[in-house]
Amino acid sequence: MTHPIDRRIFLAGLVGGAATVGLAACGAPPLTVPERAATGAAVPGATMRIARPAASAAETLDPASALSAYEYLGAIYNRVVRLDRNGETVPDLATEWSSNADATTWTFQLRPGVRFHDGRPLTARDVRYTFGHILDPDTGSPQAGPLALVDSMDAVDATTIRFNLSTPNAEFPSLLTAYQCYVIPEDSAGEIGRTGIGTGPFVLESYEPAGAGKVRANEDYFDGRPVLDAIEFFSIQDTSARVNALLARQVDLLSQTNLDNATARVVAGSPGTTVARVENAQWYTIPMLATSEEFSDPKMREAMKLAYDPRRVLATALQGTGTPGWDNPVPPQMAAFTEVEREYDPDKARALLKEIGREDFRTKIYTSAYEPNFTAIATSFAHQVREAGIRLDITNVSADSYYTQIWMAQPLMVSYWFTGRPIDQLLNQVFRTGSSYNESAWSNPQFDDLLDAARADTNDATRLAKYQDAQRLIVADGADLTPVFGDRLVGLSTNVVNYDEYGFEFDYLTIGLREER
Repeated sequence: MTHPIDRRIFLAGLVGGAATVGLAACGAPPLTVPERAATGAAVPGATMRIARPAASAAETLDPASALSAYEYLGAIYNRVVRLDRNGETVPDLATEWSSNADATTWTFQLRPGVRFHDGRPLTARDVRYTFGHILDPDTGSPQAGPLALVDSMDAVDATTIRFNLSTPNAEFPSLLTAYQCYVIPEDSAGEIGRTGIGTGPFVLESYEPAGAGKVRANEDYFDGRPVLDAIEFFSIQDTSARVNALLARQVDLLSQTNLDNATARVVAGSPGTTVARVENAQWYTIPMLATSEEFSDPKMREAMKLAYDPRRVLATALQGTGTPGWDNPVPPQMAAFTEVEREYDPDKARALLKEIGREDFRTKIYTSAYEPNFTAIATSFAHQVREAGIRLDITNVSADSYYTQIWMAQPLMVSYWFTGRPIDQLLNQVFRTGSSYNESAWSNPQFDDLLDAARADTNDATRLAKYQDAQRLIVADGADLTPVFGDRLVGLSTNVVNYDEYGFEFDYLTIGLREER
């Protein structure tokens, strides 16, 4: 599960007042946000201040943990491989990799000469230890499930690590791109949560769980020294307080904070602050619980799809900042994406409802302030499906209990994920029968067989075709609606240059400040 850790949203105070003004300005032109953040020369020797929501009071720098302090990880660690902007696996600590003929053994060649922050050289033994730690049941790592196919690992020599799998998987390297897979030194699990010793572009200087922390530039980083001298992290749980800290110029960037349109207008219109767009970063879903009385009938689910137009959800709920999803969960920027034709036909939906005896279908759709766009999406969706005779009662519940009492328990709700998962992990983790993250409890044996066949297929073209057939099955039969992919609207200072973030990747090397404060 990689839901962002804390997304409680409550706009009040300075932001609340300003947001009210923004909301009152209905009829104003659509929000205009630059396609990319400002670029340019950064001054050397600067320190950036980032506000972040803490995972919890028990958060840790152990990347394998479900309570990791997410923002620190990419600054202080590296993975064996990572994802590029198109969702393809590219080198990080490994320079190349290969498999045997049936994709049951994968061998990775590591960069020579890489050192941990304490001076120890990186070796294959560290990689073997890292994944042993992830797979240890006592760690409770969210990535242990996807990596359960790892049967054993061999440190062949100092820079060669081999993974032996119990079943073929031609997409195995992509599973190592998860943010739980940052490499730690051998025998460090006992203290890594505090020390944060990695190979990354920054070295940990101080860290307080759910408090402040600081990292400084790694002068010996294998990919070159970062532009910034240091980054200071501040844990601010309340969203309005984070935004107010930015407006007051107490911080330079808001992490894990998707601004709603009203707040984005305030930030973009205030002196010294602006908004950057992370394209299609938020994958919004409306899971219909397939095990519920309401949505166990595939024709009922089909009627729900036919009854709404994702383009209208995008226009009304997100003011156009994103892309219509058409119930395909694969973001359009991914290489594995395929366009699947899906009808919008409220009359056909109404006829289907009559056929199954549900002309007067009525149920609740749950939403929450947990994420700023949930209620707008629920409202837009509910408004549209009325044309087909479907009545949805919008039901707001507490953000604190939304993902513990509503998610995967109530028949209909609004949810979301971060995009950035590789195609195999996305489909297996969220849609395979029995997966703990299968939020709609959908089960389709043909779909599961297709995923198994894809994993065993070492031909890139035919494997891609299988993943695309899987997308078509989800659109046709799935129980998880994908109305839109929303752009994440990130608040930052106009002094920030070269901010670049996509999926779970953040460019800590080139981000900087135009001038010293």
